[in-house]
Amino acid sequence: MKFDKLTRKSIEALSKGIISSMPSGYFTTPAIANGAMLAGDEEFTDKSGKYFTCGFAKNILTPSDLTSKKYFIAGYESNNPAQYVLDDMFARAVYIDDNTGRGGVVFCAVDAVGISRKDINDIRSLVIFSGRIPGLKSISITATHSHSAIDTQGLWGEKLFKSGRDEAFMEVLKKKTAEAIIAAYENRKDGRLFYAVAETVDMQFDCRTPIAYDKNLTRIRFEAFDGSEQIHIINFASHAELLGSETKGVSADFPCYMIREIEGANVNTNAVFFNGAIGGMISAKEIKKVYREEIDCEAYTKEFGKQLGIIANSLTDETEIEPIINVASAPIEIAASNFVLILARLLKVLNNDILRKKNRSQAYILSEVGYLELGKNRIGAFLIPGELFPELWNGEFLTAEESASAKAAEYKVLKDMCTCDHQFVMGLCNDELGYIIPDNDFHLDEKTPYINNAHDRFDRNHYEETNSTGPETARTILTSVERLINSVKDS
Repeated sequence: MKFDKLTRKSIEALSKGIISSMPSGYFTTPAIANGAMLAGDEEFTDKSGKYFTCGFAKNILTPSDLTSKKYFIAGYESNNPAQYVLDDMFARAVYIDDNTGRGGVVFCAVDAVGISRKDINDIRSLVIFSGRIPGLKSISITATHSHSAIDTQGLWGEKLFKSGRDEAFMEVLKKKTAEAIIAAYENRKDGRLFYAVAETVDMQFDCRTPIAYDKNLTRIRFEAFDGSEQIHIINFASHAELLGSETKGVSADFPCYMIREIEGANVNTNAVFFNGAIGGMISAKEIKKVYREEIDCEAYTKEFGKQLGIIANSLTDETEIEPIINVASAPIEIAASNFVLILARLLKVLNNDILRKKNRSQAYILSEVGYLELGKNRIGAFLIPGELFPELWNGEFLTAEESASAKAAEYKVLKDMCTCDHQFVMGLCNDELGYIIPDNDFHLDEKTPYINNAHDRFDRNHYEETNSTGPETARTILTSVERLINSVKDS
């Protein structure tokens, strides 16, 4: 054990040495990193507009030269070049305005495993500086977390610590996503907004204790007054990883087939999918069979998406939402304890904005959190920059007797910060920080932290820690969300 502790301390010392010796060009300032973030409303209101105005647009992101140029599939093993297109990657954008004069908001979903805030800010800048959406108060961009899309983060390249990102592709992705956002505004129509919720049965699987996840499928539906259009916004929590690690085809995974089912069953309808709190890991019911390649993964992906689409289409008990949009965002600084991620940044595999503090030996990732309300306490949505463990939302933590640390979790969880009739998490929103894990069950391998999976006193596998920024991330995010909500709402 002494050797183990010495090894871990040596690795931590090495990490600090790497950070302190990195050229200043690898770091940025909060002012620069936060320059494209629109903060939203300074104060939330219950003032209602006469009606909603909404618009939708989408752009295909799949490159036309996919079969003649090497692009890497992200989400499974590295060095997995795409060989064909199963279904296209899209950017899907929705513009919403409550016509109170306080400005409109944009929500955009990109079929990708994750997108860094730096890339998202590039997209925001293209939209803002175009000058084509006046009065815009918020832009939020999420990744659907497809594990069969082209690598947008850099972690799945040909070799270890060689980026899998194709920069030309990324520039096109940013341009086309910005174009979709602008087109959504230009396609806007007046109408009404409704929401409905279904608790799904036997659709999900939780790969890690505690078994605690959001079973709800939430649908927010816009209906134009003239009957010409519907927009369906879907929130559901599941890893989009159903095609399995052997896939060679670019795909948006199950969200593609869910959207096809929704759009095919409704006239003049467009749909967009936003993933939920999927840390833990929350995936589809038969995911273990997918991992073991025991089923036809392509058929399962299509059927799983179709069934979610059928559930979404079956919702009839709707509640109309008053024309009120309140939204706010705030920048955060997260201590990056995972030295592997810092090394990846040094080698330009990752491109996250990072800050250096504490005598130049501690790196912080510059990210953000957000909170949205629709209607008069109707909908509350938490905009979270990564894969949140659901217990940080619902409070269903492991006890001290059950947790890896033998300690209880002490948090004010997200659901206790919201008084709305219905709430949900919008995960991988405006950044991808990996798994966001409660600190009482955060456990690292003593010899090789963040490299090898740890096993705790119950011999449970702690894989997710290797893909996290560190044990302080969850507390930083939750306290930042609470502070943000308190700053915009009356106490």
